[in-house]
Amino acid sequence: MATFYILYSKKIDSYYVGHTTTSVKERLSRHLSNHKGYTDRAKDWVIVYTEIFTDKRDAYAREREIKKWKNRKKIMELINSD
Repeated sequence: MATFYILYSKKIDSYYVGHTTTSVKERLSRHLSNHKGYTDRAKDWVIVYTEIFTDKRDAYAREREIKKWKNRKKIMELINSD
């Protein structure tokens, strides 16, 4: 089982798109910890959207699909359609 997720940070007014095979809450805690990477820029990330997949490849494919959009408006529409 795998989860595609979108995080949002109000501080930097930004979305982060990812996937995980662990629990989304556990993955969020790693994003909020001290580490190097994009999500280290803020410590107020919240989960705003998830999709569950039976296979990691499908969750990763969904992540790549959304990242190819490079369109904040489309991401916001996806989140609000839930």
